[in-house]
Amino acid sequence: MHNEFTAIVERDGEWFISFCPEIPGANGQGRTAEESLQSLSAAIDLILEDRREDALRGLPDDAERHIVAIG
Repeated sequence: MHNEFTAIVERDGEWFISFCPEIPGANGQGRTAEESLQSLSAAIDLILEDRREDALRGLPDDAERHIVAIG
């Protein structure tokens, strides 16, 4: 599946920090902009995985589950 999100990168002294406005709580940091973006990408992946698991927890056994692809 192909997903794209907005990444905002700012310099803070010797560090680069990044965040994703579409995913509250998704932040990254690194000594370079690229490291910051890699860190942000990992944060987004973890947040979405956690939210998916949380949303599916407690569903009835007879609930139908389907995959919807975007993009």
